[in-house]
Amino acid sequence: MQDKLHNTKIRSVVMLAFPGAQVLDITGPMEIFKGANDVLARHELSDMPVYKLALATHEGGLFETTSGIRLYADCNLSALTQSIDTLLVSGGDGVREALHDKELIAFIQRASKKARRVASVCSGAFLLAQAGLLDGRRAAAHWRICDLLAKNFPKVTVDRDALYVRDGKFSSSAGVTAGMDLSLALVAEDCGHRVALEVARDKVLFMIRSGGQSQFSTHLLAESTESDRLRSGMTWALENLQARLTVEDLATRAAMSTRNFARVFCQQTGATPAHFIERARIDAARRKLEDSNKAVDVVATECGFGNGERMRRAFHRHIGIAPNVYRERFQTP
Repeated sequence: MQDKLHNTKIRSVVMLAFPGAQVLDITGPMEIFKGANDVLARHELSDMPVYKLALATHEGGLFETTSGIRLYADCNLSALTQSIDTLLVSGGDGVREALHDKELIAFIQRASKKARRVASVCSGAFLLAQAGLLDGRRAAAHWRICDLLAKNFPKVTVDRDALYVRDGKFSSSAGVTAGMDLSLALVAEDCGHRVALEVARDKVLFMIRSGGQSQFSTHLLAESTESDRLRSGMTWALENLQARLTVEDLATRAAMSTRNFARVFCQQTGATPAHFIERARIDAARRKLEDSNKAVDVVATECGFGNGERMRRAFHRHIGIAPNVYRERFQTP
């Protein structure tokens, strides 16, 4: 780790906000990048911060967020004359008005041409789409607004399952904490997995993976269920994807009758147990395809599909492409 960071240069990270922005969309990612500076300083891996952070709005100065908390922007758009390494765009209810701010959209267009990478948090994806930056690309946003994003910007391929998506130099994330997940991936890209992992530990975050195209929601679905018994059965399933995993098996682990388990499962998750298991296996397979060079058949066996053909059919049902094509597009170097 020390060798990789010995001569690290300072990278400018600019968070672009507006009146009515979501405060955590702003502060969450900024805390991750600041956390990376703290980790580097703690281990004496650099004699200066890797990231120089700035918060900017159209007018600069004091502005109010959706929660009523007011923040003070470091500068206005005209003052951003320095080179921007990473441009972040926040979301929030104020996006509705910001979409009509022609100078703001023009700034995003100009800055994106020179920035090494551009990313949005939650409804900030609407601003990137309005600037034409997501045309022909995949994008993520909060699940409540995915349909609206797809309707208003038909040239954008909206990934409704991903917590974040990375497509070339452009990235987008779902609501609030997903912006922190994405920021961890960007830190990992710059500084390595160990630094990002230590930042996650400092912030008490669960880091599923160090980077890649997306993180997925089956673990979050299990954690969000109200029934302790149901959650116990789902957690066991996620830890034993190679097993047969019938509804009867999950019900037994949850100490519930099969009929009651299936009923409560659908009520609390909006999906059937079989759909949940298939999605969990797909999520696990996607991570293995991104992170390893294991043969597709081996990945299929390890994730509980039984064979590569069954996994291929599942991928086509849920993602629309074959596993080998997915690996070609999204495997982490």
